[in-house]
Amino acid sequence: MATLRSDAAPFTLRQKLGEVRWSMVLLLAAIASIGLAMLYSAAHGDPERWALRQGVKFAGGLAMMLAVALVNIRFWLRYAYAIYAVGLALLVAVAVVGVVGMGARRWIDLGVISVQPSEIMKIALVLTLARYFHARSHEESIKLRALVVPVLLVLAPAALVMKQPDLGTAVLLMAGSAAMLFAAGVRLWTFAAAGLAVGAALPVGWHFLHDYQRERIFTFLDPERDPLGAGYHITQSKIALGSGGLTGKGFLQGTQSHLYFLPERQTDFIFTMLAEELGMIGALALIALYGLLIAYGIFIALSARHQFGRLVAIGIISIFFIYMFINIAMVTGLVPVVGVPLPLVSYGGTAMVTLMFGFGLLLGVHVHRDVDIPRPAAALW
Repeated sequence: MATLRSDAAPFTLRQKLGEVRWSMVLLLAAIASIGLAMLYSAAHGDPERWALRQGVKFAGGLAMMLAVALVNIRFWLRYAYAIYAVGLALLVAVAVVGVVGMGARRWIDLGVISVQPSEIMKIALVLTLARYFHARSHEESIKLRALVVPVLLVLAPAALVMKQPDLGTAVLLMAGSAAMLFAAGVRLWTFAAAGLAVGAALPVGWHFLHDYQRERIFTFLDPERDPLGAGYHITQSKIALGSGGLTGKGFLQGTQSHLYFLPERQTDFIFTMLAEELGMIGALALIALYGLLIAYGIFIALSARHQFGRLVAIGIISIFFIYMFINIAMVTGLVPVVGVPLPLVSYGGTAMVTLMFGFGLLLGVHVHRDVDIPRPAAALW
């Protein structure tokens, strides 16, 4: 059994680099390469439109991921609440000075770049919940009164994100947090009671949905009710998925995407384009790579010898899984269209950077898996 490391026995840079799971880094690069190929195809063979810019973002994200992985994990524990406070302040700022795009106020324009604070909050919430439960024993964590603060920590940003409106990201925040609560030891009956409460509140919540959100639900239940309007996206997606068959039409040969029938082929519906061009075999190959990456995350969580690292790993890999699941389920008609990108494949800036930062934390948990992180004698909250 490995000996716990203390500050008296710090890692050298060379030792930390040796502890990095380079096979996981190569797996991330393989998935991202598939995304670059699909973006190249989506632009009809023009690399400068999406693929080149996405490649630059991934390269920068890769360097940032490795830098984050090498930072002592105690640093993220120490500043978890501060990062959460900054993320929450940015969400409030969105409501005041945010930039409106596609009917939603989700971005802050910093001149050089635009930042989407809801993406930052995904990471901030993981760190905060991990610190909160790290400071408590298992017996304390399962008590109902211990859940008041984490529930408020989750609901505050979720409410701000829903106000933008961005229902998909709000659901992702709550679902990822629920996975962390389960990993922290919260009992199943607590989740059952919460599920019943949410079910009972659905009729009331329906009245707070925007018209387009209600329309998405109606379209999910019956896509044929408006095939040229609200149901157009999912109808074209299913046509493209079916036309790909087992082996696909061939790279750069997808008719639904290249003839502009398939909407948002570079972002939300990029999985559909992949399935049309590479067929079921290509789609299942991508899902298999995703599954392997999730298995890596679970292994890292189980190998960590401190609660903070375990919960950070569970939180990051849960967010990644929910991203993947919702996007694929969305384009296949299993859930309503909510605008969630396919991780590492869809075109995007803030989402890519945030995801790579998260994987940096995941790798950092593995690098520092044997670091001794005592439970604070007096925890905040």
